[in-house]
Parts: sequence; structure tokens; C-alpha cells
Amino acid sequence: MQTKRIAIADLGDGAVVEQAFRVTDKQLRVNRQGGKYLLLRLEDRSGIIAAMMWNVDDRVFDSFDRTDFVLCQGRTQIHNGGLQIIINSVQRLDPNEVDHADFERFDREKSQNLLSRLRELLESVKDESLRKLGDAFMEDKAFLKALAVSPAAISHHHAFPGGLLQHTVDLMELVALISPRYPQLNRDLLVCGAFLHDLGKVEEMSNSGEASYTDRGQLVGHIVIGVQILGDKINEVRLQDPRLVPDELRYQLEHFIVSHHGLMEYGSPRIPVTLEALVLHHLDNLDAKLASFTNVIETDVSVGGSWTNYNHGIGRKLWRGR
Repeated sequence: MQTKRIAIADLGDGAVVEQAFRVTDKQLRVNRQGGKYLLLRLEDRSGIIAAMMWNVDDRVFDSFDRTDFVLCQGRTQIHNGGLQIIINSVQRLDPNEVDHADFERFDREKSQNLLSRLRELLESVKDESLRKLGDAFMEDKAFLKALAVSPAAISHHHAFPGGLLQHTVDLMELVALISPRYPQLNRDLLVCGAFLHDLGKVEEMSNSGEASYTDRGQLVGHIVIGVQILGDKINEVRLQDPRLVPDELRYQLEHFIVSHHGLMEYGSPRIPVTLEALVLHHLDNLDAKLASFTNVIETDVSVGGSWTNYNHGIGRKLWRGR
């Protein structure tokens, strides 16, 4: 094995690779000639990279599982504007053979700071019903534990442990910044909408280290899950005081969740029909797109020049300056 491990983020085109990775996904596929090949998603703390191995059989595919550490030998190459590894051999490693610090993508100190800021933003809400609802979530230790480590996506934006919390707090900060500029907006309602909009992702996505969807996430999705989680918390609050979170307020909170994708073809059961839901959709899209495009620029492997390679995921090259 290489004496010094090269982080995924530091790999370039044509690099010889002989080192450990963690498997986040694996697929066995058949080409047009009937031969089998292996597709992998490999990760370390710096990022994720695709890998391919030609002419494999079931024995190779079954020799390791998702979340296992594997020793890969091969060479990197650029394909469709992205870097991948063409693997010659892959071998499962005992977890004791790797330095786990190379694979820990969760920043505990950052997560605690974000949770503290989340609490401050929710406590800034003046509406009694919304403040009590925020309190109910912040007192739920199981929920906070899941929120702290959940990704916001598998690959598009904030796709790392703690990414959901980062995205949520960033969006709430944007709301707090913009709301004073538009007096027609209900600032308290919008802050809570930003907090709630992706809530269902704590159960939609695995937070066990594997970048994948849970069974419930695949079958139900974060929008429906989010409405259900919100309903449970509203019932808790109403048990303490039946006057809190009246139905009209509940419907507006639910509307944030079911409309935040903006268009039905993008997965929203409803399009935004309140001012606050409209603002939330566009700020959510801004934060997600900026994170996604920034990641494309930072992980692009083209050498020199002012432009990234063409990225099929976003349908364009990006200017990165000189």
C-alpha cells in the first residue's frame, strides 16, 4: 500500500492509486457483450469518487459490502468531465487496518456550533405557537442527534454528514437577513418554514455513514415524512395547551414542506401560494444551487484554464476565474 495516502480531493488525472477507501455504493452491471463490470462509489473525509472495474464476477462483487473499507489498485482518468478510478483489483480490509481519521467526515465542533445557532434563531421567534413548536423540537434529543449527522442530499448539495443542519441554518440566516427588507412578510413564520422544510430528511437518508436512502425514504420521501413529523410535534404542543398552533397556522407550516421544491415536476405536491412559501422556495434553491456549483468548481480536475470541464449534472461548464 502507498506509504502516504492521497485524499480524494487531491487526486488528479492519471494518478496511480493503491490505497484504502470506504464503499458507499456498489453495483454489478452487464455490458452489451454480456460481460460483467463493477461500479463503485468510494469515499474518504475529503469527498466521493466513482470507480469502475471491468471483467468481474459474482465472487468479486460478494467479497465486500457497502460501508466496508477496501484496498483499491488502479489509475484515475477523466470521464465526462469528472474524475474516476479504473480499478485493477479490490480487496476488503479489516477496519483495524485503516486510519479512521482519514474517513471521518463529520465535524462535531462545527455541528455543535450550528445547533447553538439553530436554537438562537428559533428562540428569536416572537409568536407563542411557533416558539413553543421550536422548543418541542429542540427538547427532542433523538431528533437533534439525527439532524446533527444527516446529509441534505446523496450527491447534489450538502452531501456530507451534518449537511442538512448546515443547509437548514444557512437558510434560516438568509430568512433573518432578508425579512426586514420586505415588511409584507411574516418573519416568524418564514424562519420556522426554513427550519421545517427539509425536516423529513432525518428519516429519508441514512446517517450511519453510508450515503444512501433508507427504505422509508425510498418508499415515502422526505416531504411526506416531514409533514408527519410536524404533525406529531404539533400534537405534543397542543397537549400542553390546546390554544397553540391553530389549524390555519398548521396548514401554512405544512404548505412550506409540500411546496418548497417550487414546481410539481420537481417533486412538490403543491406550488407556493403564500408570499412566505414563495420566498422560501427561491432562497432554498439559491442555497442548494450555490453549494452544488461551488462543489463542481472545487472538485473539477481540469488542469489550468478559467473554465471547469463540462459537467453533465448541471449541463454546463463553470467559470472559475484566473
